[in-house]
Amino acid sequence: MAASARLAGGGAEDPEAAEDSRVLEPGAAPFGNFPHYSRFHPPEQRLCLLPPELLRRLFPPEEGPETRPILGLDVGCNSGDLSVALYKHFLSISDQETCSDTSRELRLLCCDIDPVLVERAEKECPFPDALTFITLDFMNQRTRKVLLNSFLSQFGRSVFDIGFCMSITMWIHLNHGDHGLWEFLGHLSSLCHYLLVEPQPWKCYRAAARRLRKLGLHDFDHFRSLTIRGDMANQIVQILTQDHGMELVCCFGNTSWDRSLLLFRAKHLFHRYSSNP
Repeated sequence: MAASARLAGGGAEDPEAAEDSRVLEPGAAPFGNFPHYSRFHPPEQRLCLLPPELLRRLFPPEEGPETRPILGLDVGCNSGDLSVALYKHFLSISDQETCSDTSRELRLLCCDIDPVLVERAEKECPFPDALTFITLDFMNQRTRKVLLNSFLSQFGRSVFDIGFCMSITMWIHLNHGDHGLWEFLGHLSSLCHYLLVEPQPWKCYRAAARRLRKLGLHDFDHFRSLTIRGDMANQIVQILTQDHGMELVCCFGNTSWDRSLLLFRAKHLFHRYSSNP
C-alpha cells in the first residue's frame, strides 16, 4: 500500500465497493487498507491457481548439514489472512509430515502501511515463529532499508528468495504516480530472486477514484496525470522485464475478479521452473 497498502479494487463486488463510507470515513481506505478485505476476495480463490509444489520446484532441497530457509516478503499484507493462507498452501502440514527430510522451512516477512491491520495480523497469526508482521511504508527508503535488512541479517542474507505483491500496484500508482510505480517495482525486483505479482486492471483505478468523489473527498493526486494506463498487467510486465532485469516465467491464470497472477524471476538465476507448470 502506499507501499504496503494492500489489496485493491474494482467492480461492484470488490471490497472497495462494498466497504462503503459508513465503514471507511473519512479516508475511504486511500492506500487499499480495507479492514475486512478477505471477506470479499477470499485467499482460496488465488491459491487454487498456484501449484502447492511451486516453492519446492523453485527452491529444491539443499545438500549439506544445514538447510537454509526460504525467505519470502509479502508487501501489503493487510490483516494477514492471505499471508497465512500462502504459508499453509506452500508448506502444508501434510508436506511437513511426509517430506520433513527434504522440505525447506519457509519464513515470511509481512508488511503493511496500516498499524491497526498489522496489529490484528500479529494477534491472529497461527504461525508466529514463521510469519513476522511489521508496519512499513515501503516507499520510505530509509525505513524500508533498516527494517528489511534487520530481518535478512538474521539469516545472513541480503535478498529474499521470493516476494509477493498481491493487488497493491494500483495503490502505489495512485499515491505515488508513474515514477512511484516504476520505482516500487524496481525496489521489489532488487530485493527478490522471484516475484509473484497480481496487478489490478485499469477499471479498478476508475472505481477507486469514483469512490472518493462519491464521498466528497479529493481525488488521488496523480490519477488524472498517469500516463501508464490501459492493460496494467502488460504494463507491469514491460516495466519489470525491460527496465528492472526480470523475466516473466509463468502466468498462472486469472482470478474470478479478473486479475492475473504473474511469476517473475531475476534474469541471472538458473531457470528452474517450467513455463508450463
